Amino acid sequence: MYTLLLNGVFGTLVLVLFGATHLANWGWASFWGILAFIAGQAGVGFLFQRKMKADMAGVTAIMEEAQKRMRQKVQQWQMRPPGSVKQAQLEMEQDQRRAVEQALEASRVLERYYNWVPLINKQLATVRVQLYWSIKDFKQVDALLSQVIYIEPLMIAIRMARMQMTNTELEKIEAFFKKQSAKIRYGQGAIVYALMAWIYVQAKQADAAHKILIEASKKMENATIKQNLEHLANNRINQFSNAGLGDEWYALHLEQPKVKTQRQSPFAQRHF
Repeated sequence: MYTLLLNGVFGTLVLVLFGATHLANWGWASFWGILAFIAGQAGVGFLFQRKMKADMAGVTAIMEEAQKRMRQKVQQWQMRPPGSVKQAQLEMEQDQRRAVEQALEASRVLERYYNWVPLINKQLATVRVQLYWSIKDFKQVDALLSQVIYIEPLMIAIRMARMQMTNTELEKIEAFFKKQSAKIRYGQGAIVYALMAWIYVQAKQADAAHKILIEASKKMENATIKQNLEHLANNRINQFSNAGLGDEWYALHLEQPKVKTQRQSPFAQRHF
């Protein structure tokens, strides 16, 4: 990395300057050299983080604007239902894909920091995986998954969901879950525990799912976790459902929301 190299040279110059000119003995000269290196790293890192934050804000703004437009469409359709639900869904998917493509293009500007900011490639890969995942471009997701940072519950859940989709051995999913769930802070990560329980239910291991939900209930308050725990405790495995998590659950692409179609009353069109 260029920052490490340049600040390493800077720290060495300070060390030699202090030592060779007898401004300090070599022990103190080493101390000032190391301090100069650390200060240089902190200063450069601060400047680049500010620039990166501004560039990342541009990517975020694209997605937020797209979500705003889609919410407006949904509200319009609620007031005046579209003629074809499938066509409306297709239109939404096309809008989302266009927004993601624009965001991915905007993210290219962040590549200029590759040689200057440590781990920027992993941060960028993490953002891009979420974007590709939203449009179900699993080929690109698979190419990037090994590069991402698993800190946020969403990324942990995406990796687990992809492992489930590709029929990865349950033992490997369990090992990944145990490793990553240990990082989740108290009160967070309901989606990760709910997903692991769902995977166990699909594997017809209700007891294992029950144990996972007991563990989750000790770490967080969540209505869906609590409800599924009660279902499994009372042997109502057929009533297990993560639908209560809403979009957070359906965004994993493992299940589709059930759409209730309403028949219009013949009196609805009458005018009094």
